[in-house]
Amino acid sequence: MKRRVVVTGMGWITPLGRDIETVWKRLLAGESAIAPMTLFDATTFPSTFGAEVRDFDLAAILGDAYETHKNASRNAAFATVAARMAWEHAGLPRCNALDRTMVGVYLGGGEGPMDFYNFVDAAVAGWDPAAGPRGDLNTQKWAEVAYEKLSATVEFEQDPNMAAGHIAALFNASGPNFNTLTACAASTQALGEATMLIRRGDANVMISGGTHSMLHPFGVTGFNRLTALSTRNDDCVTASRPFDRTRDGFVLGEGAGMLILEEYEHARRRGATIHAEILGYGSTADAFRITDIHEDGRGAIAAMQLALKDAGRTIADIDYISAHGTGTEENDKIESKAIRGVFADRAPRIPISSIKSMMGHLIAAAGAVELITCVLAIRDQIVPPTINYHEPDPNCDLDYVPNEARKVRVRTCMSNSFGFGGQNDSLVLTGASA
Repeated sequence: MKRRVVVTGMGWITPLGRDIETVWKRLLAGESAIAPMTLFDATTFPSTFGAEVRDFDLAAILGDAYETHKNASRNAAFATVAARMAWEHAGLPRCNALDRTMVGVYLGGGEGPMDFYNFVDAAVAGWDPAAGPRGDLNTQKWAEVAYEKLSATVEFEQDPNMAAGHIAALFNASGPNFNTLTACAASTQALGEATMLIRRGDANVMISGGTHSMLHPFGVTGFNRLTALSTRNDDCVTASRPFDRTRDGFVLGEGAGMLILEEYEHARRRGATIHAEILGYGSTADAFRITDIHEDGRGAIAAMQLALKDAGRTIADIDYISAHGTGTEENDKIESKAIRGVFADRAPRIPISSIKSMMGHLIAAAGAVELITCVLAIRDQIVPPTINYHEPDPNCDLDYVPNEARKVRVRTCMSNSFGFGGQNDSLVLTGASA
């Protein structure tokens, strides 16, 4: 028999706040965190807004631990704080007999922001417009300015693995340490793989989730070039419109979500509160295109089916689906088609919602934050809404819990994440007493 894996702690840093209960209340109230950009001057960009984490002071939050982590990049700082919240929520600071060699870290962590302005200063200083019709780069001059302005510490903080390193150092987590960056599916995949590590006995406790911040000039430029972002600059608060006929792209957000996953008997022996159990995980690739989901939803269908099989559950057991639900034309249409492909005639009767309508798309962190909402939905028997849903789309004909939270019986949830590159990941979880 495979070892059971349960959730004993949760923490998040989101555009709606960082306290679990406060953010949950705001989600249920249908509040939006989307606003004009303040992290940099985006006035000349096609999209001038996002969902930022505001009033985040790492020094004030970490206290005595700040000195060790003071150079953390924005996304690593989010991850470190969210992980400490989850660690404390799990009651692990009181567990003196914890074997740290059996405590691991598995993140879906994005790259740290580039040191953009210093990089640009070096590029401008080294540019020689007189060298030919298009100019050229004087590499020696570029190197002189780069050496003067660029920081070695900031450079290596751009590596995606650094958040996992900060977390391991904070908790002396000496067990398995991994990071995956499968785009928007990253933290769902990390949580699934962390579950597998516990099941096979490689760890008793895993700190798992995701973190990302792409709210910087390069990040916004890239998604604008892909035409993936909403450009409703005159109405940004309602710009994220998953499944609505008038949707025109997603809204970029940032943040982190962390969960403590623990082997069931280990959690029980130390008297931990068990919030939910991870039952199943499914992961597939579309093997199709870099930025498009396969038009038949074949990868998404397979991931959901694998998660159900791994969980030992049927389509009749799923009471709520946390959708990937980005608000792009293709994603929402094909995700809806894939859900129908799995759940058949039952699909229209399952409540489905996307919290990206309220806090934007947290990219690598999205899946972990959404899984936390599933845990809370099971706890409180209520599911969050998809706000800004007003005009039905014939290609999206399911129950998206429009605009208002809904009290429903929730025992078992499915959480979906589908990333660029055709990565598809699904998790199935159930309540602690099920």
